[in-house]
Amino acid sequence: MTDFTLTGKTILLTGAAGILGSRLTRHLLDAGAQTVIALDHSEAALRTLEQDIGEPSRLRAECADITSKPALEAIRERLSADMPAIDVLINNAATKSPNFFEPFETFPRDDWDMVMDVNVTGAMHCCQVFGTPMAQAGRGSIINTLSIYGIVAPDQRIYEGSSYLGRAINTPAIYSVSKAALWGLTHYLSSYWGAQGVRVNAVTPGGIFSGQNTTFVDRYSARVPLNRMAQPDELMGAYLYLASDASSYTTGQNLVVDGGLTVW
Repeated sequence: MTDFTLTGKTILLTGAAGILGSRLTRHLLDAGAQTVIALDHSEAALRTLEQDIGEPSRLRAECADITSKPALEAIRERLSADMPAIDVLINNAATKSPNFFEPFETFPRDDWDMVMDVNVTGAMHCCQVFGTPMAQAGRGSIINTLSIYGIVAPDQRIYEGSSYLGRAINTPAIYSVSKAALWGLTHYLSSYWGAQGVRVNAVTPGGIFSGQNTTFVDRYSARVPLNRMAQPDELMGAYLYLASDASSYTTGQNLVVDGGLTVW
């Protein structure tokens, strides 16, 4: 029978304390992961995650800035002292800069660089630091979290009057560019490390409901064949498949979980 479980696997997840990451942490453990190494830049968010999960023997929290390769190398050295090798790396971290929703015409270069540093360079660092040992061992799975707006352009019409937590929102160019770049890295590494037995794939979520106002939800949902936004748990199956041995012959692929939005 095809093995969709994660029994015995050690998994490192970046962006572990966010909306998607916190749910993913729970599902990875429920699927049998031996240990989930939850990496996030916020110490406070990691403490909350530890309390919510309540499994100290199987969850290890590590606070780090993934834009710093030396910081990640230090974590790798600490982990190697008392933990099995990492079987699965999930690059899920992403950031919003201080002026993230600024219009394209006036979007600051510093904000552009900040988002690229986390969303792309940070993932590259994680692949170098934690993926290289996988290639040396001849096995492993790397999963990158993308976005529908890395493969199609956002429909600007849905944003007029839209807000999130009381703030006007849009999808800035830097978000689309950074996610498209991460898809390029996924493709490249799937070929680069394929002969070493490392599978590299991506999951592309559609819009996830997390408190957007009714105007946004209605307009977005009208663009989706399933006529609604996603709930975080609906993304989990794609990650579990790619992390498990059920996907042993799957690499270089992008699992798009968007309710059908990209078919129109």
